[in-house]
Amino acid sequence: MFHSLHRPTQRGRRGLQAGLVALVLATPLAFVGQAQAADTAGTPVSYATTCTPPASLGLSPIHGTTVSEITVSNTTPKVGDTVTVTYDVTTPAAGNPTAQALPANVVLPTGTVVLGGAQTGTVNVTGTRTNPPVAGNAPFPGFTMTGTFTVTAAGAITLSPSNYNINSNYIISIDIPCNLDTPPAGVSNTVTASPATAPNGRTATDNPSSGAPGAKTTVSGTGFTAGAAITVAGFKGTTATGDATTATADANGAFSAQLTVNDPATTGIIAFEGTAYDATKAAPPVTYTVVPVTPPGGASQKLNSSVKSGTLSMTQAGDTVTMTPVDFGTGGSSTGSLNAVTVKDYRGGASGWSLTGSNTAFVGPGGSTLPAGNLSWKPACSTTTGSPSTCAAGSAGAVGTAGATLASTPAAALTGGQFSATADLSLNVPAFTAPGDYSSTLTLTLA
Repeated sequence: MFHSLHRPTQRGRRGLQAGLVALVLATPLAFVGQAQAADTAGTPVSYATTCTPPASLGLSPIHGTTVSEITVSNTTPKVGDTVTVTYDVTTPAAGNPTAQALPANVVLPTGTVVLGGAQTGTVNVTGTRTNPPVAGNAPFPGFTMTGTFTVTAAGAITLSPSNYNINSNYIISIDIPCNLDTPPAGVSNTVTASPATAPNGRTATDNPSSGAPGAKTTVSGTGFTAGAAITVAGFKGTTATGDATTATADANGAFSAQLTVNDPATTGIIAFEGTAYDATKAAPPVTYTVVPVTPPGGASQKLNSSVKSGTLSMTQAGDTVTMTPVDFGTGGSSTGSLNAVTVKDYRGGASGWSLTGSNTAFVGPGGSTLPAGNLSWKPACSTTTGSPSTCAAGSAGAVGTAGATLASTPAAALTGGQFSATADLSLNVPAFTAPGDYSSTLTLTLA
C-alpha cells in the first residue's frame, strides 16, 4: 500500500471683495492641515549585520555591513500626527546566496525602525517586489521600505535602522533575515514633536454640504466671541477660492450666513473671526462638494469595477495510491499513478510557484523496509486554457527524502491560472524482499 498526503504552504455680504479674501487667506491656508512638508532625509548609518540563509540551503551565515538612511515626512509633527518613515537600504549586507539567478520583481524586503527619546517603540516597514534581476551569487541591489507611526509624546524622537528581512519568491520562497550584530544602530533622523493643539471651542457646519456651481449654503457656527465680525470663505485644497461673505456673532457667540459657492473646485469652507486667519479664533474647516452640471443633450457616468486577487492553493484527487504487486524471488518495479493534484494560482501577481514532493522509507512486515530513494517518478503537468502561466513538469528521476520537483511555473509580469499535475510512479523492489504490504508517505509542498 502506497500513501500520498499533501501539505499546502502558503485610503454674509457680497461687499467683501474676492481680491481681499484671496490675499488674506494666502497664508492661513495651512490651517486646513492638508499641506505636506517635503520629506526630510536623515544621516547615512552603517552597521555590522549578519544575514542567515535557510538551513535547508546548507550555507553559512553572511557577515557584512549595511548602509542605510531614514527619511521622514515631517520633522516637526504635533502629538496625534502620523509620520511616514522610509527605511532606505543603499547597501544590503547580503547577496543572492545561490547560483540561481533571480528575475525582476521577486524580492520583498521588510524591516523595523527603532524609535527612541521622547517616544519608544518600533515602526514596521515594508517594501515592494520591484527589484531588478539579480545574478547568481551577486549582491542584492538597494531597496526601500516604508511605514508610519503616530506621535504620542512631545519632544525629540530619534529614528534608528534595525533588523530587516529579504524574501525571494522564485521557484521556492526563501527568507534571509539580517540582524544587527551590536544593536542599536546609530541615529539616522530625529523629529521634534510639539504638543497637540488644544481645541478652541469654535465649531461650524454647512447645510447643504454640496450643490451645483452658484448654489448657496447656510454656514452656522457657535463658540465665537460675542459681537465679533466673522469671515466665511471657500477654499480648494490649500488655496482660497475667492468666494466669501461675512457675518456678526450674536450675544451667545453664534452666527449664520449664506455663502454662494461659485468655484467648481471648492473642497471646503472655513469660518474665522476678523479678516486675517488665526487658528485660535477659527473653527475647523467643513467639507463642501460642488456637483458638476451636465448641459441638456448628453450625460455620462463613470463605471468602476475591480478584480480581487486570491490565494495560491492546491487540492488532490485522493490520498492513497495502490501500486502493482511484485513476486518474491523475482522483484522488479511496483508501479502506480500519483493522484492528480490541482494547483490554483489566483493571486494575479508576478510570482511563480513550485510543487515539490519527498517520501519516507517504505515500511513492511516485521520491520522490513525499502529505502525512500527506491521510489522514482515521471511527472506530467497540464495548464487550463486561458491561464496566464504555463506549468512545466519536473524531471523524471528519484524522489526520496531529498525530494524532487513535480511541477512549477516561473515568475512573470502577470502569473496565475489553474493547473493539474500527476506522475507515473515506480518502486524498485529487490528480488528477495520479505513478502507483505509496504507503505510510505509522500509529502507534497506548494510554495
